[in-house]
Amino acid sequence: MYDVIVIGGGPSGLMASIAAAEQNKRVLLLEKGRKLGNKLAISGGGRCNVTNRLSQEDIIKHIPGNGKFLYGPFSVFNNQDIIQYFEGLGVPLKEEDHGRMFPVSNKAKDVVNALLNQMDKFEVEVRLECRVQKLLMNDEKILGVRLDNGEELQANAVVVAVGGKAVPQTGSTGDGYPWAERAGHTVTELYPTEVPLLSKEPFIVSKELQGLALRDVNVSVLNKKGKTLVSHQMDMLFTHFGLSGPAILRCSQFVVKEQMKNGKQPVLLQIDSIPDQHEEQLMQSITKVLKDESKKQVKTSLKGLVPERWLLFLLQKAEIAETEIGADIPKEAIRKLAHLLKTFPVHVTGTQPIEKAFVTGGGVSVKEIEPKTMASRKKSGLFFCGEILDIHGYTGGYNITAALVTGRLAGINAGML
Repeated sequence: MYDVIVIGGGPSGLMASIAAAEQNKRVLLLEKGRKLGNKLAISGGGRCNVTNRLSQEDIIKHIPGNGKFLYGPFSVFNNQDIIQYFEGLGVPLKEEDHGRMFPVSNKAKDVVNALLNQMDKFEVEVRLECRVQKLLMNDEKILGVRLDNGEELQANAVVVAVGGKAVPQTGSTGDGYPWAERAGHTVTELYPTEVPLLSKEPFIVSKELQGLALRDVNVSVLNKKGKTLVSHQMDMLFTHFGLSGPAILRCSQFVVKEQMKNGKQPVLLQIDSIPDQHEEQLMQSITKVLKDESKKQVKTSLKGLVPERWLLFLLQKAEIAETEIGADIPKEAIRKLAHLLKTFPVHVTGTQPIEKAFVTGGGVSVKEIEPKTMASRKKSGLFFCGEILDIHGYTGGYNITAALVTGRLAGINAGML
């Protein structure tokens, strides 16, 4: 008989097992894969973006999927506590752009090892390559788990920390959703977020822009009435199938949600290549350059405005020959070029599948979870934490923050039963 069984060896599961075991409880962690901390080890490009130093308000803004639910958990354990926790375990952290926190060593394995050492210290029992078939329960409460080999393990509390459906190579294959439903929980529709976008635009199909990166552009998603749903100013990339890069990943969930409303019709994205100038200003500054350098070819006089490949492509769209000299270019063509630089349209047909996404949208409804304890409101002794919950943020340390915070709370409270 165990006090607490934790299912899943990702960030939230490791954190939950430690928090429960700190209370001198008998804790068992079950992981179906061959090793613990897989997702942590590959996060942040193998450097592990542990959390984010921004204010609580800002962190919640960067978690568009039910971020407000985290106000409760953050009142108990928050991003500043995560920083102190790891530094206390001998993993000094450093701040990078946009508040992202990384280990000073730049090694994700230092973060994983710090957690594994804590598990050893508090004598968490671990079983690897051990699959849970179902949760054992009666009408009132959770009783334990049944493994694939038929073995049944009893426990006072079970913490489900099995992740979502994104990045399945780390073991997140959606196992926990049917268990949650059997316990009486609602699982909201699952969809990919933080995922590259697909497009059938002729210039995508022909691959003429493949590999072109645009730096610090403003990408907007529009609804079918032409209203802007969201804009993100970051880098982006044209690929052989569509669009990728940080700005695109952040916009992706808004494309998915718009397609849920519009019956899977294409969604319009607009790229603003020069976000710090209005279209009229841009038109005037291009006109001035072309007038001042009236004898030069347009591709020379506008060099450096945007990357050369992008400039030549937009000149062609504005029906301006790249060898034309500034003095010969009609005003209407300059207007068209300025308009394309500010609002270049790309029709997006959808996203890559959820398995290619960084983060799962949807999951166990947070309305059915106690925010300060992560306890199920449906079944006594059952706790949920991490990405199985219907909480999703942008990349940048926000999802790991949510996982570590909800994991810590689930473990503390499961250990109290």
